[in-house]
Amino acid sequence: MRGPARYGIEHELALLRADGSLADFATLSHAEVAAVVDELPELPDGQRDLRIGDAGIRRKHWYAEGYERLDEHGGLWRFDPKGIEIRTAVHDSVEAAESALCADARLLAEVAARHELRPVALGFHPFRSDYHLDPPANAHERELMASSPEERTAHLHMVTWGPDLNLSFPESGTDPAGLADAAAKLTYYSPYLVPWSFSSPFRDGRPWGGESARTSRRTGPRPAALAYLEPGAALLPTDPSLTRHAGIPGEIGRIEFKAFDAIAAVPGEEPADGGLPGLPGALLTLLTGVLRDDTLTGRRRTPDAQAHRRAALRGWSDPAVRSGSQAVLDAAAAALRGEPGHGERLELLRTLLARRENPAARMLARHRAGGGIPGVVAVPHGG
Repeated sequence: MRGPARYGIEHELALLRADGSLADFATLSHAEVAAVVDELPELPDGQRDLRIGDAGIRRKHWYAEGYERLDEHGGLWRFDPKGIEIRTAVHDSVEAAESALCADARLLAEVAARHELRPVALGFHPFRSDYHLDPPANAHERELMASSPEERTAHLHMVTWGPDLNLSFPESGTDPAGLADAAAKLTYYSPYLVPWSFSSPFRDGRPWGGESARTSRRTGPRPAALAYLEPGAALLPTDPSLTRHAGIPGEIGRIEFKAFDAIAAVPGEEPADGGLPGLPGALLTLLTGVLRDDTLTGRRRTPDAQAHRRAALRGWSDPAVRSGSQAVLDAAAAALRGEPGHGERLELLRTLLARRENPAARMLARHRAGGGIPGVVAVPHGG
């Protein structure tokens, strides 16, 4: 992809209560999340590149994230929350997008604290592995689930958290074939991109043996990357989807990477001590370089679930995963050589790779030292 990129970040966060327990879909009410969101400011004028949605939940940079239960006529009758999401407007630089995210994250933390809640970056639910529709899906919901691979697997996202990192390249145009190729490239290299973000070493109340329960359970049934095409453009028949129609004009040309685990934007979101700032921006730079590069030839229209599970289980202790991560990092660095700012962010990733350090490694080290599992204080009420 040629020319300057534009950037947006969608940042999912779990919520911890004052006692350190996780507030989840079984214990967290929509009213509790709405009380936090209500104290936060409305979207400024001129941010038409953000979709509000039919239910009106996304009226701000912050909104309740969860599962919408619909009645037989398609109306919203219940909302099961899993946490809060922050989304930025679209910015002309990585620095601007990350700065906006950090400002919004700090404000959210301040407001949430007044409600005895703490936003935290966890990739997978530490003690529940599944979300079940209760009551079971009605006829309208079953019809909706059958309408696309993503609707069919939407329930999987209720036990996971992670960012959507969005890029667009205005000079490269909105040709559907070019956008699909960019998404296919990110999909192919996803197993080597995601280890920097791994933050889900716990599942069912214990270490599960790997670094990313999110990647192991989700990537494959769910997309690694999506390209947003203009309405009317032909979509590729893949399962999961690789291409999608834009819902608003501002989405046309967007390339969205969806496979990273949740990562902290500000120190208070870190579930373990010792986190390094700047990881969201560094990963945006990495994606930029991979898409600018013209030496990486791999393409896949759907994620390689086996490769993702291998990366999720072994991380950089696997020589093939480590070599793949080194290759994408080197290709990105070469493609971005000489561009201000990008080099410093890639150096952060180079340091983490050399140390084999990511959020999961810090969480496991904390656990081994007697620090417990973030979000697990006791068996939750109703668990």
